[in-house]
Amino acid sequence: MFEAAGQIVQSTAGHDKGLLFCVVGREGPFLLLANGKQRKLDAPKRKKEAHVAWTGALVQTVPDKLNDGESVSNRELRMALAAFKGGNHAWQKTI
Repeated sequence: MFEAAGQIVQSTAGHDKGLLFCVVGREGPFLLLANGKQRKLDAPKRKKEAHVAWTGALVQTVPDKLNDGESVSNRELRMALAAFKGGNHAWQKTI
């Protein structure tokens, strides 16, 4: 399994600069990122590792579920990223 799966990162470049994502895999030199809202798990964002800032936080359910062969839901990602970011955001109400 990819060792960084489940890590929370913040985009530092591109039109999604400043958004939080969860690392869901790796494809060559690219990280596969999803946040459950703009970028869902079935179509993750490919982004070079140099264009993200690592937060050091982990969405624990992602690596656990991937190791067990279970699927991770977009809802789980949205909830985990909202809890990490904190506050009351409009898109949290759509969970």
